[in-house]
Amino acid sequence: MIRVTRILYPTDFSSYSNQAYFHAVGLAEASGASLTVVYVHAPGAPDSAAHWRDQLEQVRPANPKIPVSHVLLEGDPATEITRYAADAGIDVIVIGTHGRAGADRLVMGSVAERVTREASCSVMVVKLPKGAAGPERPVAARA
Repeated sequence: MIRVTRILYPTDFSSYSNQAYFHAVGLAEASGASLTVVYVHAPGAPDSAAHWRDQLEQVRPANPKIPVSHVLLEGDPATEITRYAADAGIDVIVIGTHGRAGADRLVMGSVAERVTREASCSVMVVKLPKGAAGPERPVAARA
């Protein structure tokens, strides 16, 4: 059996990443793993790093037994997520996807797809159920 002790949950605070959050928390509970929540801030973006740090700090599992840490990175999301995962010895990354197909995926690119290709650990890609609009409020706003 694969032992999972460290889970990385990258978020962009969208309904897509919120769906992955519930899977990450469930996996952490089932395996007794720690959970690291990461957000990658784009250099030169209008919102400050302090704003994103505040948002990150609000993402906490209801179960206080799950050890949680928060990491704010800066740069290209896929590159920084995979680099952090390798450096921190992450066992699995649980990431949401918009589930685009065809030309949309090619034009927009996909952080989840790049992370899946480039990560040195396992990656669980979570999408919203087909036809589900999903909540627009981020997990941080509900915490």
